[in-house]
Amino acid sequence: TSAPRSLPATPAPRSSPIDSAAMPPVTALILFPELAPTAGPLSRALDAGLVALAARHRDAFLAAGADEVIVRREPADDTPFGARLRRLAPELGRGGVIVLGAGAIPLAGAADYRAFVVAAAADSPGALANHRYSADVVAVARARAILDRLPDLPSDNGLPRWLAEREGIPVSDHARRRPLAVDVDTPLDLVLLAGLAGLPDPPGTLTALGADVGARRATLGGVARDPGSELLVAGRTSASDLRWLERHAACRVRAFVEERGLRAASTATLAGRPNRRPARSLLGTLLDRDGPGSLGSHLVDLCDGALLDTRVLLAHRLGADERAWPAAEDRYASDLLLADRVGDPWLAELTRSAAEAPVPVLLGGHTLVGPGGRNA
Repeated sequence: TSAPRSLPATPAPRSSPIDSAAMPPVTALILFPELAPTAGPLSRALDAGLVALAARHRDAFLAAGADEVIVRREPADDTPFGARLRRLAPELGRGGVIVLGAGAIPLAGAADYRAFVVAAAADSPGALANHRYSADVVAVARARAILDRLPDLPSDNGLPRWLAEREGIPVSDHARRRPLAVDVDTPLDLVLLAGLAGLPDPPGTLTALGADVGARRATLGGVARDPGSELLVAGRTSASDLRWLERHAACRVRAFVEERGLRAASTATLAGRPNRRPARSLLGTLLDRDGPGSLGSHLVDLCDGALLDTRVLLAHRLGADERAWPAAEDRYASDLLLADRVGDPWLAELTRSAAEAPVPVLLGGHTLVGPGGRNA
């Protein structure tokens, strides 16, 4: 069963690491979608993980000095993030606001939560994000008047840029804190992060379904330790992720860095700059020519193991708007290499080719090829 639509706000404990009497009040708003009655088993497994993470965020923000935390389940409809947050603004008081999704920053520590509370409690306008150009959590000081002017941003990723470029508000970020770049938005992410201290364990059924993923992780670990091997990382990876691989992997690394800021790119129009082009991928272009079933044969020519961000391939093929992509349950099944559970023919063929490739392959999203890849 899913959690209630809205959990009650919880007051902060009297003893707090921050002197709340000396600063404006701070409200943390944790958002995640309601679970559809028709949701499949993988969507339900992800939802269970998000419920547990939301509870963890709530406790951590209260311990860090937030005055209240609101955990809000919202309808999984087409309402833009900006419109949703604008509608909720009257519930958030007159002080600072921290807004995040339930799956954001699962690896945050006490000092990270405290930094966002302090930023939201500032006396002058300002903001702090985990990443300025692709945010999952944003703290905004003196937020009420600002949120009332918020346009229909499609997602939270572009909120810091709108604050800086349209409102002239100083925005800082913790982009160098790589653990803060992890975001849980697929059941695979729960599998990749399983066993890390302080995180909820994935449901048992998900652990069983991810058995093949676990075996491939072990094989890919062997690739990474072999100086004679080559690992391919393709998608929304970053320079810092590649530097980490250079320091910790003995193998050579081939990287296709593509479509970073994919979700935030649509905010450019709202910031006064039209998008220049649609999403494009080198690997996607090969698949356009040879079909999704050719993936395995291409990979064996390029590497001894691969981590692939399939969201970039979907955006290349269908556009950046996720509403045009295969259903979430299909994407989640593909991430776990369960080709027989994928209803979309193109994605099923791609998944089957990855599962049967002569080299070990993992499919997923940003977390797989980004900061979570070190756990792959």
